[in-house]
Amino acid sequence: MPPQARLTVDVARLDGAGERLTGEIAAAALDLGAGDGLVEPASGVAYDLRVERIGDELLVRGSAAMEIACVCSRCAESFRMRVAEPGIVAVYPLAGETDFVDLTPELREVMILSFPRYPVCRETCRGLCQRCGANLNRAACRCTARDTDDRWGALDALAAGRKKRTGDAAAGRRAGKRAGNSTNT
Repeated sequence: MPPQARLTVDVARLDGAGERLTGEIAAAALDLGAGDGLVEPASGVAYDLRVERIGDELLVRGSAAMEIACVCSRCAESFRMRVAEPGIVAVYPLAGETDFVDLTPELREVMILSFPRYPVCRETCRGLCQRCGANLNRAACRCTARDTDDRWGALDALAAGRKKRTGDAAAGRRAGKRAGNSTNT
């Protein structure tokens, strides 16, 4: 079955006991692509919803899922993953002349909220070397421990000198206390 353009419910024809709606809506209809290339839809949105009228409200419950193409936030490699929302719950007030309820905006919001903030290709992704940019998942980089950023070297030397002086002063105070205690006894 081809993806739909919008997901609407015909309230007038809705069965009194409610109905189950299943299918797929095109990702283009939901306008999910931000255009940045970091997270893009790779499929339509498959949905499985239960819709029922309760008094003057339309209750919608169910789930939705889709596949997305991502760029890993650690190693910058492209990968695909499935995102899903298993607990969709929405309530729509029905005015006196409401014939149709469009569920598309709710489905769009649910899917956007299921996108990962920082997509990671796998939990064990080692990312990129901060110095040379090598992908550490493929091979170890050739940077050595001595290849450190020395822009803060002068401050590190000051901090090391301060620790030494503080340590020397404390040692002197301890030695003075020991000497003072031995003269009193």
